[in-house]
Amino acid sequence: MLAAGAMAALASGGAAQTEASGGEPLSAIDWLSRSVTPPPVADIGPPEAPVADSAAAPRISVQPLDSASPDSVGLVAPRLSGLPRGLWSASAQDKLIALIEAQPIETLPAVEGLLRLLMLAAADPPAGADARGKLFLARIDRLLETAALEPAAELLQEAGPDDPERFRRWFDIALLTGTENTACRAMRDKPAIAPTWPARIFCLAREGDWQAAALTLNSARALGEVTDAEDAMLSRFLDPDYYEGEPPLEAPERVTPLVYRLREAVGETMPAAGLPRAFSHADLRPTKAWRAQLEAAERLARHGAIEPARLFGIYTARTPAASGGIWDRAAAVQAFDTALRAEDRRAVAETLPAAWTAMRAARLRAAFAQHYATDLAALELPDTVAGIALEVALLGPDYEAAALAPDAPIDNAGLAAALARGLSAPPFGPPPEEPMALALLDGFSDRAPPEALARMIEEDRLGEAILRATLLIDQGRAGDTGALSDGLATLRAVGMEEVARRIALQVLLLDRPA
Repeated sequence: MLAAGAMAALASGGAAQTEASGGEPLSAIDWLSRSVTPPPVADIGPPEAPVADSAAAPRISVQPLDSASPDSVGLVAPRLSGLPRGLWSASAQDKLIALIEAQPIETLPAVEGLLRLLMLAAADPPAGADARGKLFLARIDRLLETAALEPAAELLQEAGPDDPERFRRWFDIALLTGTENTACRAMRDKPAIAPTWPARIFCLAREGDWQAAALTLNSARALGEVTDAEDAMLSRFLDPDYYEGEPPLEAPERVTPLVYRLREAVGETMPAAGLPRAFSHADLRPTKAWRAQLEAAERLARHGAIEPARLFGIYTARTPAASGGIWDRAAAVQAFDTALRAEDRRAVAETLPAAWTAMRAARLRAAFAQHYATDLAALELPDTVAGIALEVALLGPDYEAAALAPDAPIDNAGLAAALARGLSAPPFGPPPEEPMALALLDGFSDRAPPEALARMIEEDRLGEAILRATLLIDQGRAGDTGALSDGLATLRAVGMEEVARRIALQVLLLDRPA
């Protein structure tokens, strides 16, 4: 079984992901400062057994100790993650990278929490790893693509961002989180790691050396190291008064964090909502208006990119200035939060329905449950809100104790009780007839993992098996019920019983129509 620390990481890290995985297009990772050029995608293919093409002994690669792979770097030690040090070591590096890149960006909270734990786990390098750390970069890129910038930055700091590929990622994170001064100082000390000429010019100006920045721009221009668009943008950044009254800059073909910050500096801010998810971190800075912070926090918490506590801290920070939309959500959350903090059961019962409706509309029920379920469960509430309270509890950290009563006031109460307790049949009520419900229960039967995944587990290719299991679960949610059962069975076979239960409950509660 996973350790308690790992379960806490899963609960918080993935709690606010999408509810039904809809509503937002997939984002590409090409917004980085030209630091990520996808390698040729290895076909992950069906999980079949490898076939040897020779009877010769396998080749063993050796590398000196002073060029150790950063692939072993992680933030969560095995004793906390519950994952072995050999998580990756028996698998081929390129196959793991392809599996990570194949993971969907829109998925369930518990699935995203599990994937994030895998990306942050400390484990031995895979077969074929070298000092470049290709798997490490793939893990970082998964975090960046899902907007988990803070853990990505910590992971890069742990590995040391003094390699150009790692520094470029670290620099982009710094630009979006408002910590670029630290990155600029690092670039000054080691100019060889600078991602681009525009980045050097930006950092010189940030440090107050405007003359050196202008000279560098002139040199870059003479050497053909900046495009016309970059030249126009940097010229305005360095001398805004000279361009006062000029027409706005043309829309960039490609928005990187540096482009975003430079345009912001010249008064041509681009709405973060129309950019890849990670850009919303820039709107969390205290210099931004409260509405912008609210919209950014909702978008990020919806996808597990910030902790639920941060979202609800922003919700309750000020008094709504208007009505409608996001203001009504803030008002509903504030009223409920005030009632819950006062332990006023009557007020909680009056405010909970509006808050829950608001969270459903914003696809933030999982975040709400992770933040409030424990305190809400401590109150004895009237029957009028018992159904909502139960749904909150089932999506919260203490889900197993939530669905034990035969008179549970929600649809599919018996099914929910079975999934919460890891049973293959409802402990009360009629058996379900829907194919998806039957598939969920079958995942908790004595069903064995698919043969190919069982072989991976036997060969200690645990990380590879888990990555394939998460793909099966998303395939199952799209209609392949057998894949859903196989995915759950595989997770249970590797000791991830609690993760499997969370996933099953979220399929039941978050994927169903409102």
